[in-house]
Amino acid sequence: MKKTILVGFIALATTGVSFAQKTVWNLDKSHSQINFAVDHLVISETTGKFNDFSINVKADKADFTDVVVDFTAQIKSINTDDTKRDEHLKGSDFFNAEKFPTITFKGKKFTKVKGNIYKVYGNLTMHGVTKSVVLNAKFGGIVKDPWGGTRTGLKVFGEIDRYDYDLKYNSVMEAGGLSIGRMIRINCNIELVKA
Repeated sequence: MKKTILVGFIALATTGVSFAQKTVWNLDKSHSQINFAVDHLVISETTGKFNDFSINVKADKADFTDVVVDFTAQIKSINTDDTKRDEHLKGSDFFNAEKFPTITFKGKKFTKVKGNIYKVYGNLTMHGVTKSVVLNAKFGGIVKDPWGGTRTGLKVFGEIDRYDYDLKYNSVMEAGGLSIGRMIRINCNIELVKA
């Protein structure tokens, strides 16, 4: 009798563990980009991206409201199409890639606002500083691809204040304005394949 109860308990515990594991979604890097933009000289903007990044995503629900996200970008992969500027951004005036080699985002909540529009809540760590942020998202839904896989897409966008992360380097223009904007606009396109 005791043996039967023990076997039943083990079976139940094992079943519980399998239910607790969420479905893994793998990054399709060839269809994903991590882009940013910042005002330059007030009159225009400079854009850039990170070439080396990874994202761990787990979700079971069809609307992704149970999603768990863990994102990392490598500072040394920053690319603004200007080698000299990229080296400056990696240096101590800005990101200090030697001391702070990554930007990370750990998602805490993915909440539907209306239709396919969502809010993404999480902790963003950059330049050794961690802040809670809220970003916007557009959920593309889940589809079957022509190769037998299952895919989803997310567009994540919003603004962060770089001064919050002690990224305060700037220079003053002749007219008195700052040459580099304070607000950084984030625009990420993520495509994922169900494991």
